[in-house]
Amino acid sequence: MPIYAYKCESCGFAKDVLQKMSDAPIEVCPACSESSFKKQLTAAGFQLKGSGWYATDFKGGSTASPAAVATADTGAASTGAVSEAPKADATPKVSAPKVDSGG
Repeated sequence: MPIYAYKCESCGFAKDVLQKMSDAPIEVCPACSESSFKKQLTAAGFQLKGSGWYATDFKGGSTASPAAVATADTGAASTGAVSEAPKADATPKVSAPKVDSGG
């Protein structure tokens, strides 16, 4: 069940109420008994849980470390395996055959 935030426009009394979505909104303030108790618009609270979410995701605009990004790209975090990225000089070097000009 969702938690709704209410605030009285007359006396300023505020209260969080746990109620079903199908329940009618509360209109009478419990503090001053006026009919000015209104629902407030609030941000939804949620947490990202489970595999696939990293501690660096969605935190204050900071970027993830290159190691965390590499692990995320290879999927090694979910399998527990560690893979290495290919090195830049790992390609074999081919030398051109020497040509004798005959002279």
